[in-house]
Amino acid sequence: MEIGLVGLGKMGYNLSLNMTEKGHRVVALSRSKEKAVALKKEGLEGTADVEYFMATLSGRKVVWLMVPAGEPVDQMITKLLPYLSKGDIVVDGGNSHYHDSIKRAAELELRKVDYVDAGISGGPEGARRGACMMIGSSLETFSYLKPLLEDICVENGFLRVGENGAGHYVKMVHNGIEYGMMQAIAEGFELMDEGPFKIDYQALAELWNSGSVIRSWLIQLTGRLFSDDPDLKQIKPIIGSSGTGLWTVEEALLRKVPVPVIAQALFARYRSEQENSFSARLVAKLRQEFGGHDIVKP
Repeated sequence: MEIGLVGLGKMGYNLSLNMTEKGHRVVALSRSKEKAVALKKEGLEGTADVEYFMATLSGRKVVWLMVPAGEPVDQMITKLLPYLSKGDIVVDGGNSHYHDSIKRAAELELRKVDYVDAGISGGPEGARRGACMMIGSSLETFSYLKPLLEDICVENGFLRVGENGAGHYVKMVHNGIEYGMMQAIAEGFELMDEGPFKIDYQALAELWNSGSVIRSWLIQLTGRLFSDDPDLKQIKPIIGSSGTGLWTVEEALLRKVPVPVIAQALFARYRSEQENSFSARLVAKLRQEFGGHDIVKP
């Protein structure tokens, strides 16, 4: 199959190599002419010109977007529209909000262009070696893309979860669950770090990943990171958030579904960004006022 891939970040670049390795022809669109030229060394065709990019694709065009969620997706679709024909397929493999995906699908349907929202899990390693994908699309479009998905995903690693929007909806919830799982792992290791025993965390993670109830890829990664940095002294305690955790909590509030673990994990990330929390200083001062408790001055 021929695929036009837009966006050569960590995920897009590795996904393009995965597709090429499986025998698919990949033409990549990059904003950087230098990067487009460098792609040839990897057996890929690259260009920075949208018109040329679309002209090189034949038959039923498949354009796979790996660009940041929000305005960049809309801007790229606008650039592609003049070159898209009836039956062509636009796949959004980023972490777009599912409302945006529903809207984009409806707009493209007016042009008889098929839209696919593909939630992708597994990180850059999965994109390169075999990803897990949650697909929102029509049955016909999913059937057309199935041979490609079978090649680039792990075994049993893709599923049509519903119509347009469903793929990114499920990926949003997936990421919310991920927030909670990582927070629980981190809190458990922090408790042990404050405990009375000197524990080899790398060995413990490897043990837990060998038959325990909590064995998982996240526990495997935990063992790996302790191998590289046993005391975690090479990193500041600041946790980023991509937005999907917030969307999950917003959706839960809208649906009146309690998600306290996910919400708390999200708030923990926000707290990590505050080096000098106003609320923490206020609580400390209140404790001194009503109870005479000591405070720590800067």
